[in-house]
Amino acid sequence: MLKMPTYYPLLIMRYFNIAGPCNVTDHYMINASTRLRGVEQLIAQKQYFVIHAARQSGKTTYLRDLTQRLNAGGQYYALYCSLEGVQNVTDAKEGIPAVVSCIKKFLLFSPVPEGDKFAEDADMTDYLNVLSIALTLLCMQLDKPLVILFDEVDCLSEGTLISFLRQLRSGYNDRSTVPFPHSVALVGMRNIRDYKAKVRPDSESLGSASPFNIVTKTYTLQNFTKEEITHLVTKTYTLQNFTKEEITHLYRQHTDATGQLFEEDAIALVCEQTQGQPWLVNAIANQAIVEILQSDYTKPVTAALVDEAIQSIILNRPTHIDSLLERLKEDRVRSIVEPMILGEGFIDKESDDFLYARDLGLIRVVNSLVEPANPIYAEVIVRKLSSLAQEELKNPKYPYRLPRYLKDGQIDMDYLMRDFQQFWRENSAIWVKKCDYEEAAPHLVLMAFLQRVANGGGQIFREIASGTGRLDLCLLYENRKYPIELKIRYGEKYLEEGLEQTARYMDILGCSEGWMVVFDRRTAVKWEDKIYTKKETVDGKTITIVGV
Repeated sequence: MLKMPTYYPLLIMRYFNIAGPCNVTDHYMINASTRLRGVEQLIAQKQYFVIHAARQSGKTTYLRDLTQRLNAGGQYYALYCSLEGVQNVTDAKEGIPAVVSCIKKFLLFSPVPEGDKFAEDADMTDYLNVLSIALTLLCMQLDKPLVILFDEVDCLSEGTLISFLRQLRSGYNDRSTVPFPHSVALVGMRNIRDYKAKVRPDSESLGSASPFNIVTKTYTLQNFTKEEITHLVTKTYTLQNFTKEEITHLYRQHTDATGQLFEEDAIALVCEQTQGQPWLVNAIANQAIVEILQSDYTKPVTAALVDEAIQSIILNRPTHIDSLLERLKEDRVRSIVEPMILGEGFIDKESDDFLYARDLGLIRVVNSLVEPANPIYAEVIVRKLSSLAQEELKNPKYPYRLPRYLKDGQIDMDYLMRDFQQFWRENSAIWVKKCDYEEAAPHLVLMAFLQRVANGGGQIFREIASGTGRLDLCLLYENRKYPIELKIRYGEKYLEEGLEQTARYMDILGCSEGWMVVFDRRTAVKWEDKIYTKKETVDGKTITIVGV
């Protein structure tokens, strides 16, 4: 008699998810319901509202959890619906039927009764009304109020988005006499009031600007007024990053399951470097535990291990990082990031460019200064923008790397700076033209030059923020700090101001010696006058001024 094999239940361990929405069965995760307060109260009040946050910050996880909880509560029918499939369908004649099809698809897998009959006999040629009519007919047959959570709303653009919003607003206004969804959430990367969409046949970024003002060569569709938008959308929520307590709780779930400890210094470093960005928090843990330790749970996760994981993520540039870096090519992102690198210029925090960069998750505001959203993003932004120069510096004709600059185990900064002066003199004209961020080219090329040196066993730390009037760097090698301040020569006060700023930066680092690199962009000045080195003493500190 043939003996049948014995099957044993497979023990599946949860893990740190870095791809797609989280669920409590498979992943370590923060309880989604705790990340936004007050949403269920808005639903009870029959409100239409917005939730927005950067990509991979947990929006879809939150919405699916909310959908499940609402359906389990028995008071409503709740439908989650992603509109990602309608991306780049700009013409409402095609876009609105596509939206209706998306709703129908998600109804098939929902507890909403007879969802398969949604829009069954709908006249798709009546694209200006078909969505509102189909939603009304659906609500008429339901014995409980319907809540719809629309995800990826910012995938809609131009005519499709305009018609989508207008039909929602029409149904919203008539709800007292005509059945319509009880509450609607519009969820995406951007606040819906900040969208802009311009119809430009030669544009590669259609849908990137406001859906409320559509301009063609001959026709203009007028903006929604502030009152119209306010009438439709009663509340806006931003999904916040993890707090230190939430990060600690997330990592403790892994400790409880495996016994593997996250040391306090490790958690503190994660908090500092990620500022709680959910994907980064998970990615660092996954990199440290799975990739570096090979799932050896007997070893604790230390700060050194976290740092190694961060450097690996920066170098490998996974999809999450790459998708952010692609945005650096866009003019509206450049208008914010370039002055941030320079430390110069005014950034209008009410501008669409600023709101766009913020909603992407690239930047934040700290003490009125615009800076990268976290130190990891700061590092990958600079490395991306200076990558062309870094690649060129790998050429054997450029010997600018350790141990060339080592003297008695320390970096000979004067020698290093002389090399850079010569390099900049010979190559600046070429590199300014090659650099996408032309104004920031001097800063980016110097950072590429220093990165080449740091790759020999050191590290570079950067303080990037707009409005500071400079860029602060610190080259670290063998536990010694080498403070460097970068400035563009503007007017005659640059020297006095720069010395004070450099001295303050040196105070923060606890250093008695520092360097101030001053770029002179004046074309009428000869190189012999631009290139110089001199030392100044400020409050007992030695500052070497390096003119280029």
